[in-house]
Amino acid sequence: MKLTKPTIDLKQLNALALAYMGDSILDTYVRYRLIASGKVRPHELHKKATKYVSAQAQAVVVNCLLNSSFLTEEETAVVMRGRNAKPGNVRKSTDLQTYRLSTAFEALIGYLYLLDKYERLDEVIGQTFKILEEGSEKK
Repeated sequence: MKLTKPTIDLKQLNALALAYMGDSILDTYVRYRLIASGKVRPHELHKKATKYVSAQAQAVVVNCLLNSSFLTEEETAVVMRGRNAKPGNVRKSTDLQTYRLSTAFEALIGYLYLLDKYERLDEVIGQTFKILEEGSEKK
């Protein structure tokens, strides 16, 4: 999927750039999971996808990952960089703290993808689905 070699050190990439990439990658995983599960109606797909890609859902996930021993030191450092990044604007549908946590999560996803850590990316996304799906079953 990558057609060009990077000309910069990806480990030093701005956290917001990592989050930009991570947002797209997470969206792709979620869309695949929903379609593979048999959901094909556009409205239903959008409604179900929101459960995974909303800032609130991502904040829940990143808090769970940080409060467990799931993340490596390197991954935790990336999450902290993402959390501390100063966004240009925050969506009206969320508060600043939630937005920063979701940016932190997306930065982690982007980081793993850009560094070709696909196996670990699958593990993190798998854990994400587990956290969000178990959480919704408890409601």
